Amino acid sequence: MNTNIEQRKEKAIELLKQLDIYKPYIEGFEKENDTCFYKQFAGFWTYQDEELLEKQKQIEETYNCTVYAITHEFTEFGECYDFLIVTDYPEEWDTLLEQQNKSNFYAFAYVWNKTCDDCSEFGTIGIQSFGGGIRRTA
Repeated sequence: MNTNIEQRKEKAIELLKQLDIYKPYIEGFEKENDTCFYKQFAGFWTYQDEELLEKQKQIEETYNCTVYAITHEFTEFGECYDFLIVTDYPEEWDTLLEQQNKSNFYAFAYVWNKTCDDCSEFGTIGIQSFGGGIRRTA
C-alpha cells in the first residue's frame, strides 16, 4: 500500500524525535519541510547548500520517499551524504530506524557518494545521536 506525503512526514517526525534531534530542527521540518544535514553532530539547514537541496529533491521525486535528515562525512571511499528516508511502504516503516541502545541506531538511507556517483546506493547505516544531532558511525 502506497502512502501520501503527509503520512510519510508524520513518520519522519516520529523518527526525528526517536533520534532526539534538537527541537527547533524538528519544528523546522514540521512547519516548513526544512531538513538538516549533520557534520559530526552539528546541524545545518539543507537550504543553505543548493546542490544538496537539489539532490534531496531528486531522491524524493525519483524514489517517492521523504528525506528527514542527512549526514555528511569523508570516508576512505569518498565524500558521502547519507539521506535518511521514509519509504512509500508502511510495511517497511518498523525497520527504517532500529535502536541499538540509548544513542546508537541503524537507519535506512540512500547513500550518495559525491566522489563516485555510480557507487551511490540504498542500505542500512550506523548512526549515533548526541546533543541534538547525529553522525554516521558505520
